[in-house]
Amino acid sequence: MVVLMIFGLARGVPQKTSFNMEEIMLRNEKGFTLIEIIAVLVILGILAAVAVPRYFSMVDKAQQSAVRGAVAALQSTATSEYAAQLIVGPASTYTPATAAGIVVGDFTGSIANAAGVVTVTVTAVPTGYAASNWAGTYGSKSFRVY
Repeated sequence: MVVLMIFGLARGVPQKTSFNMEEIMLRNEKGFTLIEIIAVLVILGILAAVAVPRYFSMVDKAQQSAVRGAVAALQSTATSEYAAQLIVGPASTYTPATAAGIVVGDFTGSIANAAGVVTVTVTAVPTGYAASNWAGTYGSKSFRVY
């Protein structure tokens, strides 16, 4: 009897002999409602509004760090040249072997010495670098080698 009730074959259980097309379509509908789609779009908009400025900030910081690395490499080049000059003979002043056009990775720089103060400067950067990320503060450094 239980099996018959499950399949709807027991006496007294009304049998459905015809199916309404709307009922079949309602049962088979799958998808999202308009409210759900709008909610997802609002969440994505909020995430984009927060993420885009942070992305550009990270790009600027990465460019500044790359320029600082190039300046450090130029400083290392200057101190190495000065050490090489000291090995050859006593040097009271430092004269850069190459003053301009020194290639350091993707960057180009120059080394200058004026009254014992050596200044290394990044003079050219890869394409796409904002001038504010390498000109001035980040792209130059002065120091003493002796």
